[in-house]
Amino acid sequence: MTKTSIIMDVDTGVDDAFAVLFAAMHPDINLLGITCVDGNTNVDQVVANTLKVLDAAGAGDIPVARGAVRPLLGKSHYAEYVHGKDGMCDLGIAPSNRKVDPRSAVELLRDLIESSQEPVTIIPVAPLTNIALFLRAFPETAKKIHRIVLMGGSASAGNATAAAEFNVWHDPEAAAIVFQSGVPISMYGLDVFMRPTVGREEATAMSKSDKPASQFAGSLALGFMEQVRTDPISLGDYGAVAFAIQPDLFTTEMFDVVVDTSAGPARGQTIVDRRGAWLKQLEPLDLEDSAKVRVALDLDVDAVVKLWLKTVNS
Repeated sequence: MTKTSIIMDVDTGVDDAFAVLFAAMHPDINLLGITCVDGNTNVDQVVANTLKVLDAAGAGDIPVARGAVRPLLGKSHYAEYVHGKDGMCDLGIAPSNRKVDPRSAVELLRDLIESSQEPVTIIPVAPLTNIALFLRAFPETAKKIHRIVLMGGSASAGNATAAAEFNVWHDPEAAAIVFQSGVPISMYGLDVFMRPTVGREEATAMSKSDKPASQFAGSLALGFMEQVRTDPISLGDYGAVAFAIQPDLFTTEMFDVVVDTSAGPARGQTIVDRRGAWLKQLEPLDLEDSAKVRVALDLDVDAVVKLWLKTVNS
């Protein structure tokens, strides 16, 4: 089976860690590199967390680059109340000895896409600042992207606000650039984000494993349960990686989507036009601002969870 070549873009908090761990360990994924962006926490902490996850995964020499330190407009809004001050539940995980790639995130994206012999899928599970900057800086290279499978947005309600999901809300202007780029986009949003979960019993067993990756994942899951006072907890961003490599586990539909970049209460909302064709004719979305996006609406929860457990416990 041909491996899927991917580049991840992360703001590594807990669920990003679950996603990176899976991507680094799955035998059918060729993880070319990881770019880091300001989001759940500041970008320097994101880099440090990402390197720790690669250590836990026993990953090889995967380049990790530092990216944007803030959104395109406005200020950062960190999620320490969810992920802890260090983005990893303040568990005191030992720092990594891995070196950060000297290139910027945008330069690493360019170089990895240009040098790849296989089609490259970009999987952003973070605010889309890095990806927007790359699309603007290197439009010719951007044409070579196979597709973007992102964690972000919602076809229903939000979480950062009543209308908007956190990753898109953190940098709506960047999200609008990415959605309007012409690159094929699949959206793994809040409609499915919370459904794949792991509970305390499974996490406790993993934390006692003699396998470093399993132990790391279990301890992180238990820490997250304490942080958010919830059991079970969502595997979150991991689902976007599963969506990229096993789309048959997901129910999707193509919709016109617009990102709201206004200053009003809907700022950061992904407006997903789910109306029938005859209603769209009455009042269509502004086609200059909208994009055709494949949106995940449902999934085989058990299969998606089992895929993560099998990979991380391998």
